[in-house]
Amino acid sequence: MKKDPIRGWELPGGCVETNETIKETVIREVKEETGIEVEVIKFCGVSHEIKNSICNMWWLGTPIGGELQTSCESLEVGFFEVEEALLLIENEDFKHEVLHCLNCGVEPFYISF
Repeated sequence: MKKDPIRGWELPGGCVETNETIKETVIREVKEETGIEVEVIKFCGVSHEIKNSICNMWWLGTPIGGELQTSCESLEVGFFEVEEALLLIENEDFKHEVLHCLNCGVEPFYISF
C-alpha cells in the first residue's frame, strides 16, 4: 500500500497511457508509486464511482522485485496484513473494494457507489 498525500492509505493506481495495455499500466503504476515490481496474477473486478464518473479496474499481483520507496505520489509505502491495512484505510468505499478483491468466490465483481 501507499499513503497518498491527499487520500491517505490506498493501493497504487493510475491512468492508462497512450499505447499501453491495462496490465502494463498496473505494473508501471505499482513500480512508480512503491518501487515494487509486480507480476499481474488475475483480474478481480470493476468499481464504478458514480458521483466522480470514474471506473476502477482491480487486479491482484505478486511482488517479483524492487525495493519499497516513496515517490511524489506516496508519502509512505509498505506491506501490511489485511487487518492492519483495513485499519489504515480511511475511505470506507476503498475498504469495501479491497475486501471484494480478496474474496475469491465472487470474482469478477462489479460494484457501484
